[in-house]
Amino acid sequence: MGSSAGSVNLGNFVTVKPCLEGDERSSFKIWKEQMLCLLESQGMLGFIDGGIIQPPDGDELKLWRRTDRLVKGWILGSIGRDALNLVWEKETAKDVWLELHNIFTHHQKETEKDSSSGRYLRLYQAAQRGEWELAESFFTDIKELSTTIISSKSETALHVAVSTGKANDFVKKLVASTPCEALVSKDSNGDTALHVAAEVGNTEAAMALVDKNPDLLYALNDHDRLPVQRAAINCQKKTVKYLISKYDPNKENNPFQGQLGIRLLVGTIVSEFVDVALDLARKYPDLALLENNGNSALSTIAEMHTLFPRTEYFTWWERLIYHVRKKVESMMWNVIEHLVPKVKELRNKKIRREGALELAECLCEKLVSSPGNEASTIFARSIINAAKNGNSEIVEMIIRRYPEVALEVTDETGMNVFMLGAHNRFENVINLIYNMSDRKYMVFDCTDNQNNNLMHTCGKLGPPNRLNLVPGAALQMQRELQWFKEMENFVHPSRRLWPNNDNETPRMLFTNQHEKLKGDGERWMKDTANACTIAAALIATVMFAAVFTVPGGIDSVGDPLFSHRPAFDLFAVSDAISLFTSITSLLMFLSILTSRYAEEDFLYLLPKRLSIGLLSLFVSITFMMVAFSAAFYLVFRREGGAWFLLLMAAIACFPVTSFVLLQFPLLVDLIYSTYGPGIFGNKTGRLLY
Repeated sequence: MGSSAGSVNLGNFVTVKPCLEGDERSSFKIWKEQMLCLLESQGMLGFIDGGIIQPPDGDELKLWRRTDRLVKGWILGSIGRDALNLVWEKETAKDVWLELHNIFTHHQKETEKDSSSGRYLRLYQAAQRGEWELAESFFTDIKELSTTIISSKSETALHVAVSTGKANDFVKKLVASTPCEALVSKDSNGDTALHVAAEVGNTEAAMALVDKNPDLLYALNDHDRLPVQRAAINCQKKTVKYLISKYDPNKENNPFQGQLGIRLLVGTIVSEFVDVALDLARKYPDLALLENNGNSALSTIAEMHTLFPRTEYFTWWERLIYHVRKKVESMMWNVIEHLVPKVKELRNKKIRREGALELAECLCEKLVSSPGNEASTIFARSIINAAKNGNSEIVEMIIRRYPEVALEVTDETGMNVFMLGAHNRFENVINLIYNMSDRKYMVFDCTDNQNNNLMHTCGKLGPPNRLNLVPGAALQMQRELQWFKEMENFVHPSRRLWPNNDNETPRMLFTNQHEKLKGDGERWMKDTANACTIAAALIATVMFAAVFTVPGGIDSVGDPLFSHRPAFDLFAVSDAISLFTSITSLLMFLSILTSRYAEEDFLYLLPKRLSIGLLSLFVSITFMMVAFSAAFYLVFRREGGAWFLLLMAAIACFPVTSFVLLQFPLLVDLIYSTYGPGIFGNKTGRLLY
């Protein structure tokens, strides 16, 4: 081999450099033939074809290395820059050769696939549109239509037609003319046509496919998913129900046992098919004990906050409808639902919640009757998920059934159920403490991995989604202070000044974490007070001036001309009330502007002043409009003008109504948050533990 290597004539070799872009890729075949001829002429083809085993040592090893470097140099010198960048780090000539072969073989396959998909573009369009006659004209044997790949994703005409949901006549004709074994053709994801029908919810196509070949029900794709699982995770409820009814639980790969079963059950829960999930849990109770990627059915329900709607996200009228629905006749509600579609949405939420609770009860009963080591793991993960998502019903359900584990379990940061509830600002989880026996005092002394107690936990800034439930930064700061003060009642007195691992006491942590929110609250308060001060000052000015320009004027001795009329008395009283309340409002807003804005001020002082100011302004605006209407009536009234009085009263309601719609909700929130019953201490009347 050494003599051959020394007599190589590169001058006679015409190099064709293959690269990775454009039409030059097609030159790889020519390049390969020329390179093989060169290697054969030099007696070195063994490096590429069949391979040469590296000798262990001695002169042969040195000769092998020199020859290998020579062949590798020839190959690298004859290829383009793009290809060179991919193979230059390979160690031997054979490694370089095999890598180049893999690169360009893959490209050739892709090119052939693209060419095939281009050829069948018209057939692809025909399958999409359901044009059976056009698709039929492509083949002399109609059976080829069902097996021929017509896209770059290895789809057949059946895959394409099924995916549209609008070409089901095409699908039925194609299925009828296709052998059963051909229906199992899979695309590049391993999906059969039934997988595609399940994903898009094409139940009609699924029925045609299953009737022809029931084995399609049990076919797994490349991700080990059955068609019914694809339907479940894509929220296709009608298709899920149909496919479940067709499975034989005694066959292999059925979706009612093992990992396939828990995937289906979790998929129906995630898609909020509570009735389907409940039916599965009752028929196949062993699924409650299984987990898939750490998720059991119960832990999945526990983190589904959409199944347990939080009424604080509702408007006042939505809360009213949600809570009193059962107390009104169903016929009346049917009428209301047609008039107000939102009512139907609320009804569905309530039904889903009740179904989810029933499903959770069913799963818990199965877990309780199982061996303790199996149940404890699932209960522990589920109660943590429930606490993080504010699903207090699930937390309560698990504590009642498995208290010794439920109250001791912690997450990865060392926080227990109640610390997680406080951290995520779910007062319904914290309120469960009020339903506990004296064992609750064992909870109050808990700490996490950083030695944070419950006060430290609420010293941290709450999650934005929970803060935004309260309007305005000032009220958000008030809510944070309410949480901090409530936790102060829970921890032992000695722990209120307890430093954590960062040497921060709860108060220090609260001040540091809420510095920005406090600044935002101060700006919000001042902006609100400034705007309202202008309105109050204008009203006071106008009402003060109205006293000296009474309607109708005065006589020679200074008595108002209309003083004997009842409407004049109404004007006088309304003017006085509007003036006094506007001045009161003005003083309250001025006191807000000059406040010191300490942290504690946001708890009662500032909200109280803003409440009084807004309430006084509302009263002032209302009586200003009454005074104006009375004056207008005195000046422009006509005989028999009752209609005139009614018209004036209706028009006067517009500005008052505008204020109510724009500012009154804020006033209600202020008063309820400051003087209301509060969000803590709500008892269910049931002893929890």
